[in-house]
Amino acid sequence: MFKSSSGSSACRMERLAPRSNKLILVNSENRPVGAEEKLRTHQLGLRHRAFSIFLRDDEGRILLQQRHPEKYHSGGLWANTCCGHPNMGELTLRAARRRLFEELGLNAGLKLAFHTSYRAKVASDMEENEFVYVYVGRLSADPRPHPKEISDLKYLTIAQLANGLNCNPSQYTVWLHHYIRNHTQELTSALGRV
Repeated sequence: MFKSSSGSSACRMERLAPRSNKLILVNSENRPVGAEEKLRTHQLGLRHRAFSIFLRDDEGRILLQQRHPEKYHSGGLWANTCCGHPNMGELTLRAARRRLFEELGLNAGLKLAFHTSYRAKVASDMEENEFVYVYVGRLSADPRPHPKEISDLKYLTIAQLANGLNCNPSQYTVWLHHYIRNHTQELTSALGRV
C-alpha cells in the first residue's frame, strides 16, 4: 500500500470538487451530439469524450494507479496514471489537469500524445465506448493519492507493463490493454519527448 503524505485526510478530501454527473456524448468524429448521465452512459454503451494521462518518472517508468475497489466499475484493477471525463463546456486539457490534482495531488505539464477510440465491456451491465485524448507528462513531485479514489501506486516501464498485461491480464483495466496493444509506439515516442 502507498504511504499517505503528511497532512490531514480532510485536506485531501477537499481536492474532490463537485462536478457534473453528465458526460459529453460524441459522434465518431468527436463532435458533441448531446449529454447523458454518467452511469446511464456506461449502461447504454454510448460514445463519450474522455481523457487518459501517463506520467513518467526520471527513470522512464510510468506511474500506475490501482483503482479503489468501490469504484462503480473496474474497481481494484490497475490503470494508467489518471483518467476521467471533461464536464460539459470544459476543455479536455483543463479537465485532465483538474482530475490529476483531484486524484493524485499533482500538477504537471501535459502534452497531447494521440487520440484513440475503443469499446469494451467493463462489467456485465456496463460498457466503455470512448473517444480518448491521451496526454503524457513528467512526474515532478511525489503523488498524494486520494484514499477514496486510489488503493495503491506502482511504477513500471512500458516493457514491464506489457509483460504484466500478458501474464496477469485480469489485473488491468480494459483501456490500459487497449493503449498498450494498439499504441505502444506512439506512447513510447511521446513519453520520450517529455
